[in-house]
Amino acid sequence: MLLRILGSVILLCSVLFMPIWASIILALLGMAYFSFFLEAPFLFLLSDLLYGVQEAKFSDMIFVSFVSAIICIIILELLKRKLRLDK
Repeated sequence: MLLRILGSVILLCSVLFMPIWASIILALLGMAYFSFFLEAPFLFLLSDLLYGVQEAKFSDMIFVSFVSAIICIIILELLKRKLRLDK
């Protein structure tokens, strides 16, 4: 539990103070390590609310990283279930 809280705080600091690529790497690591790491999409929503601008290549969508994080967490959770080696 303490490790998950520490990961969330590190991701929060990353979203607020580091470049987006560092936040994406940390979020993907957190999503892969923890089950249902829903902190990542919510922190990317915070990032989009603070720094988001309309992207013409995404049909003028503002919440690009939030939607991407939601899609990534769904895909990773499905892959984790498929790759689990239960006997």
